[in-house]
Amino acid sequence: MPDQAQKDRFVAALTELGGSAGNGRLHEALQWGEAVYNAVKNELVAEGVVSLRRGRGGAVSLVGAVEIEAEEAAQAVARAKPARANGNGGDLGFEADLFKAADKLRGNMEPSDYKHVALGLIFLKHISDSFEAKRAELLAEYPDGAEDRDEYAADNVFWVPPTARWSHLQASAKQPSIGKMIDDAMFAIEKDNENLKGVLPKDYARPALNAVMLGELIDLISGIALGQEKGEARDVLGRVYEYFLGQFAGSEGKRGGEFYTPRSVVRVMVEMIEPYKGRVYDPCCGSGGMFVQSEKFVELHGGRIGDIAVYGQESNYTTWRLCKMNLAVRGIDADIKWNSEGSFHKDELRDLKADFVLANPPFNISDWGGDRLREDVRWKYGIPPAGNANFAWVQHIVHHLSPSGVAGVVLANGSMSSTQNGEGELRRNLIEGVNGAPGVVDCMVALPGQLFYSTQIPVCLWFLARDKSNGIARNAKLRDRRGEILFIDARKLGHMVDRTRKEFSDTDIEMITRAYHAWRGEGEAGVYVDVPGFCKAANLEELKAHGYVLTPGRYVGAADVEEDDLPFPERFADLRARLEKQFADGEAKNNAIRTNLNEIADA
Repeated sequence: MPDQAQKDRFVAALTELGGSAGNGRLHEALQWGEAVYNAVKNELVAEGVVSLRRGRGGAVSLVGAVEIEAEEAAQAVARAKPARANGNGGDLGFEADLFKAADKLRGNMEPSDYKHVALGLIFLKHISDSFEAKRAELLAEYPDGAEDRDEYAADNVFWVPPTARWSHLQASAKQPSIGKMIDDAMFAIEKDNENLKGVLPKDYARPALNAVMLGELIDLISGIALGQEKGEARDVLGRVYEYFLGQFAGSEGKRGGEFYTPRSVVRVMVEMIEPYKGRVYDPCCGSGGMFVQSEKFVELHGGRIGDIAVYGQESNYTTWRLCKMNLAVRGIDADIKWNSEGSFHKDELRDLKADFVLANPPFNISDWGGDRLREDVRWKYGIPPAGNANFAWVQHIVHHLSPSGVAGVVLANGSMSSTQNGEGELRRNLIEGVNGAPGVVDCMVALPGQLFYSTQIPVCLWFLARDKSNGIARNAKLRDRRGEILFIDARKLGHMVDRTRKEFSDTDIEMITRAYHAWRGEGEAGVYVDVPGFCKAANLEELKAHGYVLTPGRYVGAADVEEDDLPFPERFADLRARLEKQFADGEAKNNAIRTNLNEIADA
């Protein structure tokens, strides 16, 4: 019968090897005889301290002591298995219970701080699980490759050193020094993986973080995707990460909206422009939700995850880190740039021509430094006003489109009708084209209010096409849409998911996207017809008659006009600008009359 000293030595040796090892390697480390080794191993298996794993020659792993005090947390772990997904961020099943349990553990910590604690640990478990799965595969099929980092890199798996592996942290979850151990693990991973340098959170040892809470959070997260195959585990962890991002955005309110675009809105945008294959770009990519939904779209329609190449830029360093982790959890290889100057003043992807652009830029930014960019090559449709970046974003995006590229952009409703500072002329140029640059506005969608965490006002979606004469969708040529724009009024769609926020249902998304696809001439979408109150294909004469205002309510026959969509400050500023212009015109006429009268008197 093995004594306690032998069992302690076995566990210590296994811990030093990262918490999981093949029998041959562990046997060699312990230098025991076969009979002693097997006796100790079998005793620890019977006690539930270690578990047996598959592999050539067999392998063993430490089993973490999962002791979660909160009853909700225990239920969440038990239910942590793939559940149905509606893709919209509502109650998906176990993710909601898991978040409630995790949120309970944060105590009085602010969601904005706790977000990085929880998401960092989910990311750490993901890369550790992926590493262990690949390592077990190598031990079974090619043992010599188990310590060859190139074998992991070839499968897009991060190298995780022994002290950073989840099994090691889980076994030490109840130790007072667990915060420092997590920090050390993050540093070690960054040291061994150049593309993660500067990405991972490394502030777990700070006094404000309770070690008991960290231990319980590790235990909770340990149950995510437990026992799943590699591909399924990645999907489950990715869904959990994405769900947590959305819930933290909701908890942070306006600040949360800076890094997260609601999934149902992103789904509309992605399913409208259909990024099947090619380069996808987001110049203000936040936490990367546009890319995640694009990859999902490709996979759901029979494509491969590598069929699209992902490019992005983000000016907020903390958000950039969230994006890098979000994409890594999903297994998405991406070129995401960061600099504090932003896409206008330091365009990191200057030469990129993207097939698809998806963006939710910050609304109505007045201090974007437009005065320093008056002669920029991107302003083919006119110089954007220095006091509002909306049309700078639109032109930056058009500049980065390939000859047949398409884009979906979220903008404030004022962009559809404002005439301040030359915005009316800019909008006309984008519609009709100017100086050889083609008209690019393809479709406008008015959204209901309360879809976003950051604002309760309604916003709109602009869909742009660099070549409206045809273009390509699913390898099929589209019809010539020059001289026409599709308007969709979706303000009456959506349903409340809580007291303050709406979401689109699958049916809503299908209704919006099918109208656009049919209008573009995609055969499987059916024949397009105008639907009073919902959609209308308008020609340039109609647009001209409405002063090139792009508010769908003007065209689809809705009873209320665009002013109802505008918040009071925007509406007041627009009305004031019109009134000032009328005063100026009136004064000019008065002066002309005085001049004529003086000439008559002098004669």
